[in-house]
Amino acid sequence: MKLLITAGLIWAFSSNAFAEETTTPERAEPIMETATSAIASEEALKPRLPLNELRVFAEAFNRISSAYVEEIDDKTLLEYAIIGMLSQLDPHSAYLDKDSFDELQESTTGNYGGLGLEIGMEDGFVKVISPMDDTPADKAGIESGDLIVQLDGTPVKGMNLSEAIEVMRGEPGSTITVTVVKEGASGPTELTLTREVIKVASVRQRYLEDGYGYLRVAQFQAGTGDEVDKAIIRLKDAGDLDGLIIDLRNNPGGVLQAAVDVSNAFMDEGLIVYTQGRVDDAEIRYSANTPDSVNGIPIVVLVNEGSASASEIVAGALQDHGRAIIMGTDTFGKGSVQTILPLSKEKAIKLTTARYYTPNGKSIQAEGITPDIWVDRSTVTPVKRGPWRFKEKDLSKHLENDDVADADKAEEQAEQTDRQNRIELASRDYQLNEALTLLKGLHILNGRTRPQG
Repeated sequence: MKLLITAGLIWAFSSNAFAEETTTPERAEPIMETATSAIASEEALKPRLPLNELRVFAEAFNRISSAYVEEIDDKTLLEYAIIGMLSQLDPHSAYLDKDSFDELQESTTGNYGGLGLEIGMEDGFVKVISPMDDTPADKAGIESGDLIVQLDGTPVKGMNLSEAIEVMRGEPGSTITVTVVKEGASGPTELTLTREVIKVASVRQRYLEDGYGYLRVAQFQAGTGDEVDKAIIRLKDAGDLDGLIIDLRNNPGGVLQAAVDVSNAFMDEGLIVYTQGRVDDAEIRYSANTPDSVNGIPIVVLVNEGSASASEIVAGALQDHGRAIIMGTDTFGKGSVQTILPLSKEKAIKLTTARYYTPNGKSIQAEGITPDIWVDRSTVTPVKRGPWRFKEKDLSKHLENDDVADADKAEEQAEQTDRQNRIELASRDYQLNEALTLLKGLHILNGRTRPQG
């Protein structure tokens, strides 16, 4: 069985049942596996037939079929009835026809022609949950929380999510005009984007400074756990790792098992996540079972409103176990589990069947993960030093420091270069700069010894 989640889509592939935790790239939300095929068994789905209500339904069906202004076939009308029934439950339960099912499978491979957006619906408009790294949407400046109100001049109001997704996808190289309303903006903005084949890199790593590593997880794919392990090895091979930043900002989620594997990489033991629902098969617990790959060094996890589903599982697990400091803004809050229940070989329903919880029993649903340290996106403008501000060393005939050798001048120059790099980092990515500052402080504090007296 293959399991997937995202703030967009999370799928579990099996013969009888699928589970999700969902959002979709030019797709809807995340899917998380929580159930086995038994959930689709006859016992679990034993029919309950409210006969009086079914008579009312049959009467309504008959009248619509016979009296609607345009002729509509019975098969289509029944599908509409199923769609309507599911749409009234919650934003993530839905009917999947053959095309929707095929699109979902295509989305989870990470290869399709589109813009690179995780989206949902809000008040009839398309709401951006998260842009994917280095995609047309990301490069155009589309951000989490933006509302898309028109696609190629056509209002999205009245479209369902599948129709909006279909318009946004297309042949790589083709263009689409997207009208976006940003929070606080005076009016809409038109952006012309060129569709690309979306291939999202799951994990990247580098050093921000000597000793301080940066791990970017863009989404949780089937092999993300292994990629994180390899990235940690590369960081260790390149230097001494004294602290690590895990960047989950605008990570829409992905494969549930990948979220468990990534959490497991930084924990020695303990519960990672568990799910609860009305059926026994919806109750599953995942725990850490391998040693901490970075031997307990300080970790800061960056999150924001675009961090969803699998990202929230990782942040919640590391936060509850005191393994990492969570920094940024409140996460998306996708904490429900969807199961894909086939109705036939080509059609299925996606039904919310459970909620998932952090190790301390906190439901993420509609609340998200609250960071330990709140740091919003900010623009930083360095204050230039006044030309008339002097230090001791600027004064005429000042005494030299007898501890300073000529060889230390090169080190001083290197420190000035580091300071300039930090100023540039703060201007470019204030949240990341704050995470690095915190990491350095933790490392200094942990390595400081008390003077003997």
